[in-house]
Amino acid sequence: MAICENDRDVLLKSQQGELDAVLMYNALADVVHDAEDAETFRALAAEEGHHAAVFKGLTQQILTPKKTKAVLLPLLYRVIGKKRLYPLIAKGEYSAENAYAPVAEKYPEVQSVKADEKRHGDTVLALLGEDERKAPPTKAIIAGAGVVLAAAAILCLKGRKRCV
Repeated sequence: MAICENDRDVLLKSQQGELDAVLMYNALADVVHDAEDAETFRALAAEEGHHAAVFKGLTQQILTPKKTKAVLLPLLYRVIGKKRLYPLIAKGEYSAENAYAPVAEKYPEVQSVKADEKRHGDTVLALLGEDERKAPPTKAIIAGAGVVLAAAAILCLKGRKRCV
């Protein structure tokens, strides 16, 4: 089946996102304080790897994961904590579910990936206690993200390495 240009762009972006999520979840598993969270993140990383393979089967492209989220999210975990970070991660999973909807209609193998993304969001939220599931204060998230981004910029300048 030939892939149209618009679908190809969505599929490549999806493949990249799944590859990046593998690194992100493994990096989070290395820094979280709770063993259940670490185990869950490792399982999610494995599933995201499977998803990347599904998209690779469609795109026939080999992509390289980007380390940005794998560096920033563990820093955010340390700065703003799981109560504020996990809802952001879940929101990203739900956004992926929505982004996959148009291509899932055309490519049946994407249907299960789409369904998994909702389950991933629910799984990450379930790691929070009942009192932690309330919406995080936006100002705290923005302040925390600003601190992390500033720290990342300083590290990049010090090491004079390309930060990806």
